[in-house]
Amino acid sequence: MDDAAVTAGPSYTIIGTGALGGYYGARLHHAGADVGFLLNTDYEHVREHGLTVESVDGDFSIERPRIYAGTDTLEPADVALVCLKTTHNHLLPELLPAASRPDGVVVVMQNGLFMEDLAAAAVPGRTVLGAMAFLCSNKVGPGHIRHLDYGGIRVGQYSAEGRPAGLTAAVRSVGAVFGRAGIHVDLEADLLTARWKKLVWNVPYNGMCVVHDTTTDVLMNAPEMRARCESIMYEVTVAAAACGRPVDPSFVEEMMTTTDRMASYKPSMLLDYRAGRPMEVEAIYGNPLRAAEAAGASCPLIRELYEQLCELGRRSP
Repeated sequence: MDDAAVTAGPSYTIIGTGALGGYYGARLHHAGADVGFLLNTDYEHVREHGLTVESVDGDFSIERPRIYAGTDTLEPADVALVCLKTTHNHLLPELLPAASRPDGVVVVMQNGLFMEDLAAAAVPGRTVLGAMAFLCSNKVGPGHIRHLDYGGIRVGQYSAEGRPAGLTAAVRSVGAVFGRAGIHVDLEADLLTARWKKLVWNVPYNGMCVVHDTTTDVLMNAPEMRARCESIMYEVTVAAAACGRPVDPSFVEEMMTTTDRMASYKPSMLLDYRAGRPMEVEAIYGNPLRAAEAAGASCPLIRELYEQLCELGRRSP
């Protein structure tokens, strides 16, 4: 990668240096951006050994990244990227005021629906964006990210009223920096529509991989499970339309084709389930399901998957 691709520009803080935050933060760093990483259990390892990314696009590492172990030493940045799992969003009121400048931008790079509401409440007055990553990446060890496939993002502006905010200056600015770092970026005029489109993939594949304890390629190669995933996708478009965010049904076929081409992948929810960690069930299933049912939509497949995941979560140690 060309370290001179991004020259002077805003500073960034990565909140949650895992499979997603570690990958995108490292990409921005190697393109010349000023990036700091907030770490938890990996802090000592990364301080001694740096941050490593194995990637289908070429491996790279950061020998001495700028890292922080907590909010007491954290330097506020122009742009804070929230890359935590949504199960840790109760920490946002502590983390975001320390990580972002009062006139800064917060980019919520999480799965699910309505995540930006929590960030906006934690730092009133900040500009809040949402970003959806289509990324196959896993954290395979302390400070060690393995990027398997894809990597593009969609970026849109949050509106407290839920209205399309258009392509604002903040959206264009953040998108441009990611783009110059070699990341494909789609700028979204309507953040909520973009979030529903991400759910078209997340709802079937995260949940079905957990329920069947398997990978995406196994689902796609088993006719009954493949058909189930496709049916769930169409039901997500019904839910989106009920909530005033119609998604063209042709997008389902696009996502089916994309998943057919995808490397064998263990979604993050499957890894969390296997490790006995809390799963992002409410963000990815509960929030959109409640919104759709309140709008009058019938979503039996999503509800069944939601209830199965809730039960599996209760059984998890």
